[in-house]
Amino acid sequence: MNSGSLYIVATPIGNLADISLRALDTLRWVDRIAAEDTRRTRKLLSHYDIHKPLVSYHSQNMQKRGPQLLQKVQSGETIALVTDAGTPGISDPGSLLIRQALDMDIQVVNVPGPAALITALVISGLPTQPFAFLGFPPSRGAGRTRFFQSYSTLPMTLVLYESPQRLHRTLNDLHQFWGDRQIAVARELTKRYEEVYRGRVAGARTHFPQQVRGEITLIIAGAEGEAADAGESEQWPAELDDLINNQGMTVKEATNTVAAKHVISRRTVYQEALRLKRRE
Repeated sequence: MNSGSLYIVATPIGNLADISLRALDTLRWVDRIAAEDTRRTRKLLSHYDIHKPLVSYHSQNMQKRGPQLLQKVQSGETIALVTDAGTPGISDPGSLLIRQALDMDIQVVNVPGPAALITALVISGLPTQPFAFLGFPPSRGAGRTRFFQSYSTLPMTLVLYESPQRLHRTLNDLHQFWGDRQIAVARELTKRYEEVYRGRVAGARTHFPQQVRGEITLIIAGAEGEAADAGESEQWPAELDDLINNQGMTVKEATNTVAAKHVISRRTVYQEALRLKRRE
C-alpha cells in the first residue's frame, strides 16, 4: 500500500474568516485531523460544516500519539495537523511530528496561512528585517536568566511569544536585561478586542494591567543603536554601584545584569564591580 501524506494546515489566529480556501479543501478531504485542542478545532470545523474524525496531539501525549499517527500515514491515510491557532510547528508540539515524519520519508505538505509572529511584526512599526523569532522564554530558573542574557546583544528585531499570566514578569525581565527599548505588544490579534501597544518597555509595564487576556506577541527593538549607545555611556557604573551596594545583588548577579542590559564586555563590568565591592 502506498504511504499517505501529512498535511500541515494553518488555521486562523482569531478571526475565522482568515482561513484559506485551500485549507478548507484539505480539511474536508483528509482521512483524519490531528489537533492540539480538539474542542477548539471542532468549533472551526463546525463553523465550516466539516465533519472528520478528530484525534488529539499535544505536548502531554505527543511521544506516544506521534508514532501512532505516522503509522496510519504509512498505511495510506492522509492526516492534517492543526494547532490551536496559526501555523503548526511554531512553538508547539507539531514541530516534533514534522521531524519524525521527515525522518520516516513521509511526504509532508504545507498548507500555509496565518502566524501570529508575522502578523504582529508587520504592524509593530519596528524593522521587519532582519528579525529573530525566539519563541516562549523559559518560565523560571537559570534557564530564563540565560535566555535573556544570551539574546541581549542581537542587533535585529526580536519576536517573543508569552502567556498573559507572565506578561508583566517578562516585561520586567526585558527592562532589566535588555533595557528600555522600543517595543510593540500585540494582544488578541485579529479578534474583536485586538490591541497593539507601541512605545517603550517601561511604558508597556504601566500600560497593561496585571490581569490581561489573550495570547501575547512581543516585538522588541534589537541591541544595535539605542542599546549599543547605552553601553558607551557613563551611566552603567552608577547603575552597577546601586545594584551592589543598595539593592544587595552579588558581584556576579550585578555584572550579568549590567553587561546584558548595556551590551558591554562582561569582563569590563566585572572589574568595575570588584572595585566597587572593595570600596565598601
